[in-house]
Amino acid sequence: MSTPLPGRKPSDTPSSTLDGSYSDDKSSIEVPTPPNGQLAPLPLATKEETSSGSALAVWLLQTLRIRPKGREHLNELDAVATQPSVFDTDQAEEYQKLLISPEWENFEAFDPSFRWTWREERQTRRIIDWKIMGWVAVMFFALNVDRGNLGNAVSDNMLDDLKLTQADYNLGNTLAKLGFLLAELPSQLISKRLGPDRWIPIQICCFSFISAMQFFLTGRGSFLATRFLIAVFQGGFIPDIVLYLSYWYPSRQLPLRLAFFWVAADFTGIFRGFAAVGLLKMRGIAGAAGWQWLLLIEGLLTLLIGIASFFLMPTAPAKTKAWHRPKGYFTDKQVKIIVNSVIRDDPGKAGMHNRQALTVKMILKGLADYDMYPLYLIGLLFGIPGYPVASYLTLSFRGLGFSVIDTNLLTLPSTAWSIINLLGITIVSELVDNRSFVSAAQNIWWLPNFIALVAVNNPSSWQYFAISTVLLAYPYVHAIHVAWTSRNSGSVQTRTVASAAYNMMVQASAMIGANIYVAEDAPRYFSANKGLIGLIVFNIVALYPGTYFYYRWRNASKAKIWDTYTEQQRTVYLQTTTDVGNKRLDFRFAL
Repeated sequence: MSTPLPGRKPSDTPSSTLDGSYSDDKSSIEVPTPPNGQLAPLPLATKEETSSGSALAVWLLQTLRIRPKGREHLNELDAVATQPSVFDTDQAEEYQKLLISPEWENFEAFDPSFRWTWREERQTRRIIDWKIMGWVAVMFFALNVDRGNLGNAVSDNMLDDLKLTQADYNLGNTLAKLGFLLAELPSQLISKRLGPDRWIPIQICCFSFISAMQFFLTGRGSFLATRFLIAVFQGGFIPDIVLYLSYWYPSRQLPLRLAFFWVAADFTGIFRGFAAVGLLKMRGIAGAAGWQWLLLIEGLLTLLIGIASFFLMPTAPAKTKAWHRPKGYFTDKQVKIIVNSVIRDDPGKAGMHNRQALTVKMILKGLADYDMYPLYLIGLLFGIPGYPVASYLTLSFRGLGFSVIDTNLLTLPSTAWSIINLLGITIVSELVDNRSFVSAAQNIWWLPNFIALVAVNNPSSWQYFAISTVLLAYPYVHAIHVAWTSRNSGSVQTRTVASAAYNMMVQASAMIGANIYVAEDAPRYFSANKGLIGLIVFNIVALYPGTYFYYRWRNASKAKIWDTYTEQQRTVYLQTTTDVGNKRLDFRFAL
């Protein structure tokens, strides 16, 4: 005899579905009923099955059709996939009162007793990956088309046509980074109030229109103005998207999805390169330059994506139905799988409605969260060395004698190579369940390449191409950092502010990187590259190890208190504590 485990306590009462109707449909997962007739404890997946590294390993093994000896149970798709959480402890009731807000948009789908299988979770994730993550990648494509097409435009003598100097070009890049930086936090706050499903399409439409209007640039003033305005509306896009995706994916599944997110950026670079080959040949049509047609056509393309996004971004897992989507994206059971897997992984995500604005007090408290500062410092320093080489790549190739067409095509090998490295480093990070030491790989990759830039005397055009291509094919760890920031925030309030603050640091680093190469140090930028080598060494030997040991110390300090508490003391703590998010004694930082 067996007893089904629907999403409620066992009884003869029909379960309520998400649309308010009732059904006797029960979960497919069953456990045996003991002879005394009492329901056996609800099964949960083992710690090994639900750890980030093991879960990813299972996915890889299944994909490769491998069944290693001794781990057959990990390949059983009908085994329970439900991850253990605080809602299975003796303090479950206290955790629900402390962490779950009745105003949370997915509240009706929350069910601590709900169980599902690996097969059901995998089927549900495929739908999310296709319908949610797939369109997010398209929107990111739009962002990167308009953010990066200047590099293709300047290869067509844009600077000469507009009578701009190298200093003007640097200033334009700096203003773009400044606009990004200034808009990060305000954009997050607007997104938190309006909802990312509304604000993100508005952003895309605004920056796409301005980008298309670059067709009418006439000189220095209009060039600098558009650089700044495009960045203002693009600023905050990435943390807005990351916050949106955090509603759909548990932390253990988010890094790999974000890796594919940035793969979309690399594919955008490939697209821009090929598109530039054709569009730049339009020079002379209607008396316009090739770079003008490039900026106009690509801007109009991304504007169409922005308009479509109003219809293709659902509000939340439990709110995918709309007038143009009457059946929604998921079944009721799939909604419960999404909602409960995310909340079991991080209960702090249920603390606010996704259209609930942050108060000034919440903002200030988020900015004052000192436990996030190590990640902000990483955001500021880790990527500086790559910016000047990437920003000047097309100009350097033209200066070395390559044609406009060859210059744009020669940017593609490093982009394609970097896609492989990006996915590889993210998978490694999850397999070993480490972020700090694995993330140092980007700077480790750079070190010998910058040494080569300094050591090789008067490199030929093809020597420079080889060195710069290998250098720019680095394993990009930004996806790991973004997911790390989200994971260590511990609450919606802190996550909203921290995601923006981290990205502000990244934009600040880009501003620094945009001004490292100066005309008097050209063409080899010998002095600048020596300074970058020093920064790389600091990042490798101090920045990342220091972050690891800081979070390790914080976890040990909390455990020293929490582990001594009895069950009763833990219950009292949860009932009376004013600690929230990552300040709770039971919260542990990812290393």
